[in-house]
Amino acid sequence: MAFSDDLADGGYPPEPDQQLVPRYVQIKRLILFKINSGEWPSNYRIPSEKELSEGFGVSRMTVNRALRELAVQDVLVRVQGVGTFVSKNKMGAALMSVRNIADEISSQPDHHHRTSVLLLEELSAVPELAATLGLRAGQTVFHSILLHFDNDVPVQMEDRYVNSLVAPDYMSRDFTRETPHVYLSRVAPLTEGNHIVEAVLPTGEEAAWLKITPDEPCLQMTRKTWSNQQVVTTVRLLYPGSRFRLEGHFYS
Repeated sequence: MAFSDDLADGGYPPEPDQQLVPRYVQIKRLILFKINSGEWPSNYRIPSEKELSEGFGVSRMTVNRALRELAVQDVLVRVQGVGTFVSKNKMGAALMSVRNIADEISSQPDHHHRTSVLLLEELSAVPELAATLGLRAGQTVFHSILLHFDNDVPVQMEDRYVNSLVAPDYMSRDFTRETPHVYLSRVAPLTEGNHIVEAVLPTGEEAAWLKITPDEPCLQMTRKTWSNQQVVTTVRLLYPGSRFRLEGHFYS
């Protein structure tokens, strides 16, 4: 099949609401599908912005947004004047990279992502939280709790605090349409991050949200990220142990 034809039919399993999916998201899903299927291996040079633009019948700006977001997620590597390539496999990549859960879910055939916003509020930072975000006590921080679903099954609870100086529009975003990860990657591109992974038991409220029993072990990932030496966010991600696994690829 010619590449233009592949673009025309989407290149990945169709969705019932495909016409409602933004074009840049369709391009991202096509690229992720080809990578995950093995059609585009590590170091593969993907079609140019011009080819993708012509194939999808969209502007190069739309294509650029898709490629830029995938580069931020370390899926692609863009080399000025040379082209865009699939990233090399890295040991522990799935654990150490920062990825958009919506893309991870939607890249799998017949899997669909949706988000439920449980809480969105503005707070005055207590001393401990202020220190974590590099702020003064009492400064404004944003707090959100989201639940991410894979085919209507809750797979991740996201409890996030955001530096309001870095992302002042956070409270006005519609996180049922765009995840906090995508928004924050756009306004404050990631330059550094660390996270801690541990096994925990959920609180009664968290178990109810995730539709699990309070005695089911969960995987908790606590992550802090920076953009140009400024703290952007600290987030706690909670995954039901029966629905999630950490996966990486390595080679010698």
